[in-house]
Amino acid sequence: MIRTTPPRPVDVEAHFPEVAAYRKNAVRLHPRAGRPGILDSSVGGPLLWPASEPWPHCDDEHPATALSPTGPGPHPLVPVVQLYASDVPELPFPEGMDVMQVLWCPFDHAQYYVPRPELHWRSTVRSAGEVARPPWPEDADDDYLPDPCVLHPERVVEYPSWDLPEELHEELEERFDQFEEDTGWSYWSHLSQAPGIKIGGYPGWTQDPAWPDCAGCGERMEHLLTVKSAEFDGASWRTWLPAEDEPRSGVVLDLPYEERQEIQRAPGLMLGDMGGVYLFVCRRCPGMPYAYRADCS
Repeated sequence: MIRTTPPRPVDVEAHFPEVAAYRKNAVRLHPRAGRPGILDSSVGGPLLWPASEPWPHCDDEHPATALSPTGPGPHPLVPVVQLYASDVPELPFPEGMDVMQVLWCPFDHAQYYVPRPELHWRSTVRSAGEVARPPWPEDADDDYLPDPCVLHPERVVEYPSWDLPEELHEELEERFDQFEEDTGWSYWSHLSQAPGIKIGGYPGWTQDPAWPDCAGCGERMEHLLTVKSAEFDGASWRTWLPAEDEPRSGVVLDLPYEERQEIQRAPGLMLGDMGGVYLFVCRRCPGMPYAYRADCS
């Protein structure tokens, strides 16, 4: 089944033409519970990982938290996202590559107290043959282990929320407030950036932006992937809930908890308090270096 975000309830650029210059395209992945295979794009699904290639492990020191390992390392990483070029051609695939894979160590790491991700690019042609059977961490918390989900990629247009330039924010703040009072639509929750797991567009910050600069060239890196705890929250559902997920009666927040979670948090992730992990790349430098940031509400 496809997933279709309803059109914005108002013409954003007609009401706030100042934000038009900051328009960006994003791909909402809309993960939903399923049984993806190694040749499928997925969240939490099996990876196209050759048996001849060592499975990645983490031997970092972990802080003493409730979501840290109890046994000695190294600890195997777990699959988080796999995307094929046929499903998301917008990704900046290196030459000869057509699969993007993100894994992470499913324990707290001191910098952000969330899992530490790793980014891998792969070629389906070069990965033919026997596929690895990955080891599994024994004491990882379910909050950091994504459940297998199939994806329903959808292209949407975004405008900056937390990334709105400060001077423009100050200029538009009163108009945003008045517009919400007059129409009931919040620029921040309903009109700006898409929530959930997505490619491109703006990072799904829940706090002040923390864009990384590339260690090689010193320039700001490009947002690649947002992995959020939820597809929507108590406000954003009003405009970002896919039409196919609307209940037959009432609103999605009134559904029984288990039924709502199948839509709102299908991978079963909880990063901090409804937070997210954000990956960035630099296409200017050889090897396309990457970095990550994280936050929570």
